[in-house]
Amino acid sequence: MRPSIAGATLILTVFAGPGLAACAIASQTAQESAVKTVTPSHPVPATLPRVRLVATGGTISNRSGGRLSAEELVSSIPGIERYVRPEFEQFANVASGSLTLKQWVTLANRVNAIFSDDPELAGIVVTSGTDTLEETAYFLDLTVRSDKPVVVVGSMRNPSALGYEGGANLLEGYRVAADPRSRGKGVLVVLNDEINSARDVTKTDAHRLDTFQSRNYGILGVVDADRIVYYRDIVKRHAGSNEFDISGIEDLPRVDIVMTYQGASGDVIKAIVDQGAKGIVLAAAGAGATSGTQDEGIRYATDKGVFVVITTRTGGGRIAARTTSAARLQIQGEDLAPVKARILLMLALTKTHEGTEIQRMFSEY
Repeated sequence: MRPSIAGATLILTVFAGPGLAACAIASQTAQESAVKTVTPSHPVPATLPRVRLVATGGTISNRSGGRLSAEELVSSIPGIERYVRPEFEQFANVASGSLTLKQWVTLANRVNAIFSDDPELAGIVVTSGTDTLEETAYFLDLTVRSDKPVVVVGSMRNPSALGYEGGANLLEGYRVAADPRSRGKGVLVVLNDEINSARDVTKTDAHRLDTFQSRNYGILGVVDADRIVYYRDIVKRHAGSNEFDISGIEDLPRVDIVMTYQGASGDVIKAIVDQGAKGIVLAAAGAGATSGTQDEGIRYATDKGVFVVITTRTGGGRIAARTTSAARLQIQGEDLAPVKARILLMLALTKTHEGTEIQRMFSEY
């Protein structure tokens, strides 16, 4: 048994032979840590793949009167012993909006360490609150160094609500992570019986269970009772083929998002630059049009050496790369949503400050 550190959290993991894996409940200090063992209600074949849950919190855990632990989440999954030998560890247990960028870095490093230390592990499931699930998933897609499946799941209803779907989503997440056909597809998002790419998926409704959609591109596959079915692959670079190594960094450079709207002021952009932003993503109108009143702010930013990425606020469409652009620090965001362009720019700035290199990254990812 070997301890490993994830942020300020101590995680201990032990294995219970061929049965359900036993894992620790993480705590804020070493003194509070305690290892707990789960005994399966039915025998679990030793030939089944092992998949580990890394729980971060979110609505899926937010029971009235106290959040469900990773152990309680796994214990609530019906029939999981038919598909996998589940393991689990508690990385955090907070609302998704409370995760910091430093914790993102620690989470990605933790996932990479798990795969490195345990070559026989089939895959990893990560729980997240749905409000920022697409962001966390895409960050992992750009920073996980293994082509083994990483599946991000959540739920729209909390454990105290009628129709709570968390257990079903977790079961499907474990099944997808255990399936050999999930390998090499990048980080996957699994909710509501559907498999989406972390790059393409977005939350489209504040309440409905079918909120996560990939808009024009469609789902990657489905989780049915008999098997996992895939319909397409991802051709953009993703987990296992990315170039970003965050093992030596603790935090990410500041990048902010500014929306274009009629009469939008360039003063907002100036203020963000003066507060230390290293990059700005513009959620522009239509095919990349900015407000004329923002132009002065954009020039101010680029004069100060701050990169400006142009995306669209429409929810679909591509802002084409312009290799002959006179503005070396102005990057075209291709088809990435503003929140995902922000993540790619943050990571790009950990590697380079050359505009042509950053534009290449936006074309490839």
